[in-house]
Amino acid sequence: MLNEEINCPLMDLKNKTIGPYDYEYNNQDDDFLPLIREVVQYDLIIFITPVYWYTMSGLMKTFFDRISDCIRVEKELGRKLRGKSMAAVACGSGPEEVDCFFMPFKKSADYLGMNYLGDLHTWVENNNPPESVQKSIKNFADELVHSRVN
Repeated sequence: MLNEEINCPLMDLKNKTIGPYDYEYNNQDDDFLPLIREVVQYDLIIFITPVYWYTMSGLMKTFFDRISDCIRVEKELGRKLRGKSMAAVACGSGPEEVDCFFMPFKKSADYLGMNYLGDLHTWVENNNPPESVQKSIKNFADELVHSRVN
């Protein structure tokens, strides 16, 4: 729904094979480097994840861990993240937000020299976002589009 509001491509980590961070960098032939090369082409990167055990999904955490490859091995690629904008969206099982859920996103953006534009907690009821969530998504999309223009 959000990608339709702001007309952006969706890159689904479920369709990628991304191994865990490895201090010996044995996972260089998986899908992470080609994916991050595609990601850095955009000025705004929005991370969307379900809430699993009070935090981002394991796939998303692995992706974030692998950004270390861009700091230690593919340094030029990592530098391309500097100055980009980041936002995050969580989808939980209800309206209750998890304290500090978005902190890893904020801290990662800060560490990487990215602009953190904000975050949004969403949820579904009966397999669909309730009307209030749909309105929040639309407002969030409007804010992100407005921040890209300015």
